[in-house]
Amino acid sequence: MGQPITRNLLKKGFTVVVHNRSSSATDKLVGEGATDGGSAQGVAEQADVIITSLPDPNAVRAVYLDKDGLVDSAKSGQLFVDTSTVDPGLSRELAEKLGAKGAAFLDAPVSGGVAGAEAGSLTIMVGGDAEAFANATPVLEAIGQKLHLVGPSGSGTIIKLANQLLVGINMAAVAEALVLGVKAGADPAKMLEVLSTSFGGSKMLDRGVPLIIDRNFAGGTPVDLIRKDLGLIADLAEQLGVPLATGNQARAVFNRAHDTDHGSEDMTAVVLPIEQDAGVEVVRATPGN
Repeated sequence: MGQPITRNLLKKGFTVVVHNRSSSATDKLVGEGATDGGSAQGVAEQADVIITSLPDPNAVRAVYLDKDGLVDSAKSGQLFVDTSTVDPGLSRELAEKLGAKGAAFLDAPVSGGVAGAEAGSLTIMVGGDAEAFANATPVLEAIGQKLHLVGPSGSGTIIKLANQLLVGINMAAVAEALVLGVKAGADPAKMLEVLSTSFGGSKMLDRGVPLIIDRNFAGGTPVDLIRKDLGLIADLAEQLGVPLATGNQARAVFNRAHDTDHGSEDMTAVVLPIEQDAGVEVVRATPGN
């Protein structure tokens, strides 16, 4: 996600300083006009607005809270924007620690996947101070089309986790429905045609069916990323005493895909173990059949 976000900032004329834990991504972006900050501290020393896009809470915690990390390096007046999907407690902790340095923090997780990041059409759900959101808006408009200030610190993260709960449940349900339909003799393309305009339709259906029937499980949003999010959701629900009957079932579906070596593939790969159990493959019907 960080690479297309950076490219859109460059296209909009922003001066961008970058750092990534693997140098290959940094080298590509430097070749396209960005400056190599050398470290998280190096970025913070040169930038007024610092955007982070990281895979999990441990990475966010390390980048922000380790010695010489972003909190140590923060200056009064700076604005930090975290687009990662973490837990609301961590978002609030970062807002508090950066606020003590005179810097502002927004939890601003995004939805839309890599395709949305590339198109600059992400939905961005933002938690934090209204003035900080106003200051961040020109930057956020360069990477997203739907910006929502949803409440105080942690609110963006909460709504993102609710979104991911729906994503996980919907994707698991799409996979099961497709396998059931195909096993019973239905054409999966016809299923999409009908279901997409029925009450059973969803964005996961519209996105997932073409990828599944074309057996295109490369890239996109990996199984393990959604699996991580479902784990965060389960932890939050346990803390709050909220039962997650369908959420826990969806998590089991994603865990099964991970355990059968599909964790790095697109989330649509959750269909593969279900296909194996059912003894059927969801593929595009050949003409005449």
